[in-house]
Amino acid sequence: MKIMFSAGEASGDLHGARLAEGVRRLVPEAELFGFGGAQMEAAGVRLVADCAAYSVMGVWEVVTNLSRIFSLLDLLTDAIRREKPDLLVLIDYPDFNWRLAKRAKALGVRVFSYIPPSAWAWRKGRAKTCAKLADEFVAIFPFELPVYQAAGANISFVGNPLVDTVKPSMTEAEALEFFSVRPDAYPVLLMPGSRAQEISLVFPAMLRGARRIKDEKPETGFYLPVAQGMDQARMERMAADAGVEIVFTHEHTYDLMGIARFALATSGTVVMEAALMGLPCIVLYRLSPVSYFIGRLLVHVKYFSLPNILLDEMAQPELLQDEANPERILSEARKFWAEPGHASAVRARLKEACALLGEPGSSDRVARRIVDAAQVTGGRT
Repeated sequence: MKIMFSAGEASGDLHGARLAEGVRRLVPEAELFGFGGAQMEAAGVRLVADCAAYSVMGVWEVVTNLSRIFSLLDLLTDAIRREKPDLLVLIDYPDFNWRLAKRAKALGVRVFSYIPPSAWAWRKGRAKTCAKLADEFVAIFPFELPVYQAAGANISFVGNPLVDTVKPSMTEAEALEFFSVRPDAYPVLLMPGSRAQEISLVFPAMLRGARRIKDEKPETGFYLPVAQGMDQARMERMAADAGVEIVFTHEHTYDLMGIARFALATSGTVVMEAALMGLPCIVLYRLSPVSYFIGRLLVHVKYFSLPNILLDEMAQPELLQDEANPERILSEARKFWAEPGHASAVRARLKEACALLGEPGSSDRVARRIVDAAQVTGGRT
């Protein structure tokens, strides 16, 4: 059995690694290859290209990188033609992966979509297009299903992998000691995202807000978990220029989430991870002016952070573009230390959001579906 994976950024690399591990448990001799990162490679996926070199954010940023993206598309198409996989597994990264899917389909290769395009939020017509290209879909959020079902897609929701991966490894007392958090300290996390554009566009606003928080609540200590692909040296320079002292950490991120009072976070998967750890966030998001203008025309959603979308309510604040300013950030942060019961109320709503993610073991359930889909090729059962 030969299976090709295509995952285009850090989160997809993590998901791909867990799927690869699940497939290998079911079929140890399976040959796995494709487009991914270090975690997928460690899980036994032979990389044709490394996704770390191709992660960009925003419509305008994608346009300016088109030549590199199409060169990658040609490279992976050649790999499909040469290696003739039984199945191509797409993991998120929609604008690229569905171009690859079209080429794979033309070459007679079955397509499996894990984390399909967000047709529920924008460009709903994509669901019908994708349904013609992929033989099976698995979503990681229940709200994704209706638009694909209406398009005739074979789609299911079998749980979210974060339920398995987001777990503390220490007690609260051990974590406080490990991170040297004093009894009188007030730990706050800064989570600016891993992509270069997020560091450029969101982190400066986050730092200005952090400076105001520190001025009003001097016992605050800021911690920043450094994820793969993040430019720590650049962030250190930016923090120094902003006059914000930050402790950069490289391990036990979930334990750190467990002891923090709240976080300033760029919208993304990390906000859902924080929710699973009971950590409230003030969610920030900024795009370049061109990308934001285009996004306003195309995207029609009430909320942009995952816990709020799951609950269909503003359970925790979202500050978009110019709203992500020091005054608004401080105003939302102040509620955590000045309003009795605020933090516990937010945590209660986050717990309800997390309950909608399903039972543990989703990656193994998806791996089983991948193996079954690969075995269909050539009439095998």
